[in-house]
Amino acid sequence: MTGPRKLDRYEAPNYLSRYRERRGAPAGSDENNGTVTTDSTPLYLRRFRDRTAAVGATTDAAPAPSPTVEFEGARFTPALAEATRGKEIAAPVERRSSERIVCEISIIRHGITQGYSTDAGLTPMGGWQAHRRGHELSRRWDSGDKVRLVCAATNRARQTAEQIYRGATDGLQMWGHDVELSEPEAIPELRNFGVWTPDGLRDVTSAFRQYQATMEKLERMAVGDRPRWLVEIDRFYRTQLGGADPIQMWLTIPMMYFEPPALCVRRFWRGFHRLMAESPGHRRIVAATHSGPMRAFATWAHGYDPGEPLNTEEIRVKLREGGRTAFVSYRNRVTEVHVPPADEFPAWEE
Repeated sequence: MTGPRKLDRYEAPNYLSRYRERRGAPAGSDENNGTVTTDSTPLYLRRFRDRTAAVGATTDAAPAPSPTVEFEGARFTPALAEATRGKEIAAPVERRSSERIVCEISIIRHGITQGYSTDAGLTPMGGWQAHRRGHELSRRWDSGDKVRLVCAATNRARQTAEQIYRGATDGLQMWGHDVELSEPEAIPELRNFGVWTPDGLRDVTSAFRQYQATMEKLERMAVGDRPRWLVEIDRFYRTQLGGADPIQMWLTIPMMYFEPPALCVRRFWRGFHRLMAESPGHRRIVAATHSGPMRAFATWAHGYDPGEPLNTEEIRVKLREGGRTAFVSYRNRVTEVHVPPADEFPAWEE
């Protein structure tokens, strides 16, 4: 039995031989046409300029292409058509007209933040994420749309909204869309879920700062028992230190000093109803907020916990005409839900 035949190659591969020819040629030479110039411009740049000049020469005599493309009654630029081309399954035109969507709400988590122990802002990567999200959102908007941009009052949510605004502005200029986009505005309904403290209801980040200060004082003095609200916050954060999911615990286990998940969902809907009443002409709302209430919102809509949203991940809510039902889409699942009425907000406290 003979072994595999050995192949000996004495000549250099074609790409290597061409590379050696270019390296050994004088500055500015071109082996294709045999010309030698004193120009020291790199070969790739000269080739690019030659192709650009050739294309320009052929298009000068031809009529100018149309600046817009028309499809299903909508007109948009070729750049937008190329950027939005994908594999997303879209409903037929007759189905979309029967759905009668009057307002589309995009609930977006903030970008990567510098930390959660303080009210820190975004990292450079988080700012880029939010800018990119705004650029992507602008693809969906049509000329004549009015977009209301709101956010929670924390630094990470506010900076996310500011970067979304900048990215969307850049995108609208690129796509050639005339859209009325409002500047970011902080509203109280989009805050993170709250924790009861002796100083009143605080969001979970602010409560954690108070928890750290109080725990340090009690450990230094070493007297008395810890108050119950402190014990519960300590339990919440120790779950995370142990590698578990504290938000899942908040969603599934009753916590006596934490705002219930259902109340966060009600609060979000109350804010959306207020925004739609204040701006009846706005067909779109973009809301930058936090992962905990978003996860509660998705759990309420789909009937199960779909998991922690990634930074700048989105929940889309399409409100139907009449305001009684809406479509909630998150992570490739769409569910039709009944919208809580604006004038029906239970008073949970006595």
